[in-house]
Amino acid sequence: MSEYERSRTMPAQPEQVFDQAANLGQLDAWLPDELHVRVDDPPAVTVHEDRAGQDTAALVRAEGEQMRIEWGTREQGAYAGWLQVAGIGSGASEVTVHLSFFDDSHDPGEQTVGDALDGSLRRLEEQVRLRVDNAAG
Repeated sequence: MSEYERSRTMPAQPEQVFDQAANLGQLDAWLPDELHVRVDDPPAVTVHEDRAGQDTAALVRAEGEQMRIEWGTREQGAYAGWLQVAGIGSGASEVTVHLSFFDDSHDPGEQTVGDALDGSLRRLEEQVRLRVDNAAG
């Protein structure tokens, strides 16, 4: 089993960050470029991975009170993950993303996963900034 985790501070209220991250219709805006989510019957989703060229049945659950999103594969249990948003004061938030690969054949490796997590957090911050700027203007 392999586990990876990254965190990023974002200049927005935790509720704003969580609302953006939990919007199932906009997951593709911040997930890694090679992953595409089709919402089936929530919490059921299908994840298409360009690298492997295949679709995987998955689940995504957002818990607003805990500001936490959890996901994972449905049938084979190959991977799972979570995103946690926490307020850190002064209108800022810390977002942590954690991935667990239970099947080593699904683990693309530390460098690839780290780059994907860093990129996803950066894109999520961009989406949050756009949302906050549009709400303010």
